[in-house]
Amino acid sequence: MATEQNEQAQDLQQEQIAEQESAHTETEQTEVTAEDLQQQISVLAESLKLEKARTANAVYEAQKSVERIQRESEKHKDTVLEKFAKELLDTVDNLERAIAAAGEDNAMVEGVKLTLKSLLTTLEKFGITEADTTRGFNADLHQAVGIDPTAKANEIGTVLQKGYTINGRLLRPAMVMVGA
Repeated sequence: MATEQNEQAQDLQQEQIAEQESAHTETEQTEVTAEDLQQQISVLAESLKLEKARTANAVYEAQKSVERIQRESEKHKDTVLEKFAKELLDTVDNLERAIAAAGEDNAMVEGVKLTLKSLLTTLEKFGITEADTTRGFNADLHQAVGIDPTAKANEIGTVLQKGYTINGRLLRPAMVMVGA
């Protein structure tokens, strides 16, 4: 559409230039008549319409470009946040393993627990939450890696690694053992 308008504008401008040159030579030879002036006004009015259409088209294309860039920026931001969060989940796993291995008698365990709590709170601020494992097996949130003979059918028996979601999308599936 913009290309057609540009071509039309160029053709119109060339016609206008030719008419102006012929009008200029005629003016030198004869007086300017009202009809000539009316013709020039109509040519200029058409040129104005065309330029307004071009401007409107350029504004429209600029707005669409801004919207596209904003969408791409949001997508990029989400991707970067997702990659960063996946890296932090390894730290969460290691802190949880340290707490489980240390037992409850160690005073250092309290510091590790507080660090883990702080990290999880920070992750939640950015929409990263633990995937629910209490409502049974869900293939969208859980990855079954084995069978737990003590669990009921289609229920999660043991959680080997917690899963996480980011703003409702799966970030990492929970690795679980499921009852048969």
